[in-house]
Amino acid sequence: MPLLQMKAALPLSVIFIVLCISFAKCSRILAIFPYVGKSHHNAFGPYVKQLAARGHEVVLVSHFPEDPPFPNLTDISIQGSVALPPAESLSFQNLQSRGILKNIVFFRELAQIHCESILPLPQVQQLRNQTFDLIIVEQFNTECFLPLVHSFEAPFVFFSTTMLVPWSNERTGNPDNPSYIPNLFSSYNDRMNFLERLDNTFQTLLFAWILYPIFSNRPGRFTAEKYLQVSFPPLDEIAKRGSLVLVNTHYTINRPRPLVPAVIEIGGIHIPKSTKNLPKDIDDFLNGAEHGAIYFCMGSMIRAETLPADKRDAFLQAFAELPQRVLWKWENDSLPGRPHNVKIAKWLPQFDVLNHPNIRVFMSHGGLLGTIEAVHVGVPMVGIPMYGDQNLNIKMVETAGMGVMLHYSDITKDNVLKALKTILDNSSYMENAKRTSRIFRDRPMSPMDTAIYWTEYVIRHRGAPHLRTAGADLPLYQYLLLDVIAVLLAGVLAVLFIIYFILKKFVAFVRGGAKTTSKSKKQQ
Repeated sequence: MPLLQMKAALPLSVIFIVLCISFAKCSRILAIFPYVGKSHHNAFGPYVKQLAARGHEVVLVSHFPEDPPFPNLTDISIQGSVALPPAESLSFQNLQSRGILKNIVFFRELAQIHCESILPLPQVQQLRNQTFDLIIVEQFNTECFLPLVHSFEAPFVFFSTTMLVPWSNERTGNPDNPSYIPNLFSSYNDRMNFLERLDNTFQTLLFAWILYPIFSNRPGRFTAEKYLQVSFPPLDEIAKRGSLVLVNTHYTINRPRPLVPAVIEIGGIHIPKSTKNLPKDIDDFLNGAEHGAIYFCMGSMIRAETLPADKRDAFLQAFAELPQRVLWKWENDSLPGRPHNVKIAKWLPQFDVLNHPNIRVFMSHGGLLGTIEAVHVGVPMVGIPMYGDQNLNIKMVETAGMGVMLHYSDITKDNVLKALKTILDNSSYMENAKRTSRIFRDRPMSPMDTAIYWTEYVIRHRGAPHLRTAGADLPLYQYLLLDVIAVLLAGVLAVLFIIYFILKKFVAFVRGGAKTTSKSKKQQ
């Protein structure tokens, strides 16, 4: 039967499998995603399910097993092994009071908890007796799972749910110029003044060369040695063997930067192909918003109910003066002082809400997935960044002209109204959001198709070592041309010294001649 006739006769899932068998070997893939955050699962979950839908046998280690089970996907559940941080540690007040070093210590402690809790699990240890054609491993705040990856002796791919972390670039030889590439933890765009470039350079070097080796690499190695009890190369050396880095960014939001062939942008991979119907009460509320609506959500980790009373009242008082309706993700059953135009819900289908035609503004903490969704749909943002990459995400939205930043410390009734009215009363923000959305969507392949293609490419070409640049193997002094600069500088100094020596001799000769002439005249 011709392939086109088969397509017409078979269900979509069967077609995927037929195509997989026809054009790519269906492989056995191990995916390790140890971080307990739900937002991370929202990014990689659709990807591993799509691999399974194409006929690959996927074994997934994660905190979020599929229910009901998904065909070709075997869950190795680690659910419950890692306790989420207590609510008070992720409260507004606590996050705001943390400096950069406290945040680093917090993430390091969280990484160590993951390593200590997951590596000794029997279901994880038993994986070592199996064979796989490809390993996919999350690249985030710990490297303790790399020795496990190394033990399978198979090609592996990094999946980064955030933009590239500062220490990941040297593994692939990817250029990382802090003069215009902002650090993940900064709040700059790609056009920085001198002081911003100075600070961005300091942060990049601090994270890549000091904090990563001390807070992640070394403890991760000790933990892996403790539970795996095998010898393995240095973690940096293992990491450099990665075939590919799939990174959840796109130049539309994160600004253009050079990328080597082994770094592939897949920003928007979590976005579904279509929207779902909203719950009736939410749909009715938004449909009745004659002047439009504002969607307010601070993500899955920070509970809105931890907002201090003065900040909460500032929002409520500001909302009460607006003609727009406000849909607020609020995890408690009640909201004291709630005005008539505000509706609360403990959970909301965010992407479906953002797609409602009456949504005029998205108020958010600036998490990467929500920011990408706002860009995809074309909704302007008021960003209230709290930690991690959120400052940078909101800064990029500002740079695109589709949002404004409101610092947590500046939250007052007047400032909330000012931020919202800036967007509501100026059509350029909506126009820029729609323009950015068109650019974001205009790609030769969807983010999912891109990720699947390159994943299967690595399998087809047995690790695709030809994607690797020589820069990844150069020592730092060679990569930065310090030896060449030293030789050139030495050459320049040598030439200057020779010129100086010749001039000195010439001056001495001239002075000597002048003295001889003067002496002759005196004798006459």
